[in-house]
Amino acid sequence: MRKQLRKLIPLISLVLFLVFLPQIALAQNNQSSAPTEERFEAIIVDIKEEKEININRKKQIYQKVELLFTNGSLKGKKIITENGNIPVVNVIKFKIGEKVIVTASKNFENKDYYYITDYVRRDSLYWLFAIFVGLTIIIGKRQGISSLTGMIFSFFVIFTFVLPQISSGKDPIFIAIIASIFIIPVTFFLSHGLNRKTTAAVIGTTIALIITGILANIFVDAARLTGFASEEASFVEAANPGLVNIRGLLLAGIIIGVLGILDDITISQSAVVHQLKKASQNLSPMQLYSKAMDVGKDHIASVVNTLILIYTGAALPLLLLFINSPTPFSEVINYEILSEEIVRTLVASIGLILAVPITTFIASYSIKKSTDI
Repeated sequence: MRKQLRKLIPLISLVLFLVFLPQIALAQNNQSSAPTEERFEAIIVDIKEEKEININRKKQIYQKVELLFTNGSLKGKKIITENGNIPVVNVIKFKIGEKVIVTASKNFENKDYYYITDYVRRDSLYWLFAIFVGLTIIIGKRQGISSLTGMIFSFFVIFTFVLPQISSGKDPIFIAIIASIFIIPVTFFLSHGLNRKTTAAVIGTTIALIITGILANIFVDAARLTGFASEEASFVEAANPGLVNIRGLLLAGIIIGVLGILDDITISQSAVVHQLKKASQNLSPMQLYSKAMDVGKDHIASVVNTLILIYTGAALPLLLLFINSPTPFSEVINYEILSEEIVRTLVASIGLILAVPITTFIASYSIKKSTDI
């Protein structure tokens, strides 16, 4: 029966992939609210004027560009607009052929006013995603398709359950835990198959995630973190005053963020245990645990270092602001914006460290024979 289920996994994965992908896009569209200003896409067809001007004693590029709208009610229409005519930190120098986002609004005379707000980056993102999917399927084959399906399922749960529920005022921590209960077994079994190895990883991940959530709650409270250190949190509060629990949102982010890394840790440790048992049937559970933990120690060192570097890379611009500051280090780490990242990193690292012995223990004492692999 188990072998038959394993054979059905790629087919189930493909069906789920095709079903959930459009559902995610639809859910995302449903979550967007009607804009107060109209936004269009356009192509820069000509640069009418380009020069350097002085604004507030600072030189910056000024351009007068001709745009051809490519969507919406203005599709096919051409207009000329200015770029760099107001003081900004970074003026973008546009080129002919580039695709841009144009916002249409009314000026003080109630006349139509158009200004470029961003680039259209969608095409490059599609290409990057296509390369990612292609390599995953070519190299991973059936497991690659299954893992992609797991990824789609995770996004499906996040966009159709997590975000709408949090937006409606539900407790972010409770919602994150409920989502994890669904995401963990589905993504693990899709990616790694129905077997004792994956089951041990699922149990180990769940236990480690619970511990991580408890630690996050304790130390977010102990550090008096409010969750308002980021601009995004302030925007959420401004859009829906008092509706979203921002502190809970911080905790939910830690839980969901560590979930993906736990997959790598727990499934690797469980696989090590099963390979050791396959190589030597005479090993006792305690011997399996001891030998697998030798590998686990190296795994802990590498993954924790990776996690620290990931968070450091994400906060690099912020760290640059403080590195040249005369403020003592003891005061710098006291800022909430840095304290939040420190708590997030250390709590996640503790969860990962504990996941190794927990999963190794479960896998060592649940395996019976090589046919369980």
